[in-house]
Amino acid sequence: MFELGVIGVGNMGEAIVKGILNKGILNSDDIVVYDRIKDKAKAISDKYGVGIANSNALLTKLSKIIILAIKPQDLEDTAKEIKDYLTEDKILISILAGTSSQKIKANLGKNINVVRVMPNTPALIGEGVIAVSYDKSLNDSMKDYINRILSALGKVYEVKEDLMDVITGLSGSGPAYVFTFIDSLAQGGVKKGLPYQLALDLSIQTVLGSAKLLQETKEHPMVLRDKVSSPAGTTIYGLHELEKHNFRDGIISAVETATERSKELGKN
Repeated sequence: MFELGVIGVGNMGEAIVKGILNKGILNSDDIVVYDRIKDKAKAISDKYGVGIANSNALLTKLSKIIILAIKPQDLEDTAKEIKDYLTEDKILISILAGTSSQKIKANLGKNINVVRVMPNTPALIGEGVIAVSYDKSLNDSMKDYINRILSALGKVYEVKEDLMDVITGLSGSGPAYVFTFIDSLAQGGVKKGLPYQLALDLSIQTVLGSAKLLQETKEHPMVLRDKVSSPAGTTIYGLHELEKHNFRDGIISAVETATERSKELGKN
């Protein structure tokens, strides 16, 4: 019997395996993987020394905890293959975007322990935001154990499932907003004469350092902003330009619109 089975070893599935092993949460012989693309599963098995199953059904039968790291459109077929082996003592962790635990249970045709997880792409390097909502039947010790597993991907936040859509709009889509901001900052430097790579490096470190300062000081973002803004200085002039172009409104609207889109996708 394996402690953990991972169905789907694309980018996020591999990140889970890699993170768990790197942090010593489980050993390689505690983990088994499966992927419809056989060569991909074999590559992960060879790379990390984990077990490999020849079917979803066998993996489910042999694992205590199963992580679904597949595409939402593959849920129906996968559910048919694993449902007969999902006994009450097993736990299913889903990282399917826009897919409620209720929808997963409906596809399985049974009421089992489903844990819904929303990671974002920095999870690929162990620096993600990992939102998790738990089935009410799970006890605290099991939640703590699952949190340890998920911590391989980043910082874990336990939330109610009805907040998952807005978390998708904020931290799920958030890296794309941040990447766009960083590139825009760099392009501004290029426009005024900096080589792009230098401008990009400066922009990345500016965002990293600012986030770290905010995290460590625990001051309100606007307090730190005001500390940078000297009277009649360069920063307040730059901030005024952002305000003229509705910078804050644009970010707020992006989160709002992405949240609504997540809700729409969840209904399909």
